[in-house]
Amino acid sequence: MHSHRRFYKRSCENWIMVLKLIQALHAKPGTTLLWDGVPCVVKTNDQSKTGKHGSMKCRMEVVGIFDKKKRIGVIPGGENLEVPLVEKRRAQVLSISGERASVMDLENFETIEISYDEELKDKLSAEQQVEYWDVEGNKVIMRILN
Repeated sequence: MHSHRRFYKRSCENWIMVLKLIQALHAKPGTTLLWDGVPCVVKTNDQSKTGKHGSMKCRMEVVGIFDKKKRIGVIPGGENLEVPLVEKRRAQVLSISGERASVMDLENFETIEISYDEELKDKLSAEQQVEYWDVEGNKVIMRILN
C-alpha cells in the first residue's frame, strides 16, 4: 500500500486532507468523518456485542455537511475512519443574494461568497455574525452567533 494513500483521499475533483484516523467504535455523535469520500457528521453510532466468532459491528447514521443527505451503514467496529480537517471560523454577513451570502472573515478580513444552511434562510440578515465551516476549501455557514 502506498503511504500517501493513508493521508489523502480522492473526493470528486478535490483532494481532502485527512487529519487523523479513528476506529468506528470511537466515533461519537457530533464527530466529523469521511463517509464514502463525503464529509459527514455522526448522528448515531449503535454498537452490537461481539459474537462467538465475530467482531463488534457499528450501525452508523451520518448526515452530509454540505448536501444534508442522510446515510446509514453497518461497518466493523475496528475499521478505521478518516477524519477531515474542519476549520470553524467567524464572519460577519455583508449581504445575501439567493442561496449564497457575502461575508467578511473576522480574523483576516477577507470577503468571501459562501452558501448557507437551508434552516438559516429566514433568520440570516446583514450585519449578523455567523460561524462557518471550512472543510478543505468547501465552505458553508452553519449557525448564527448573535
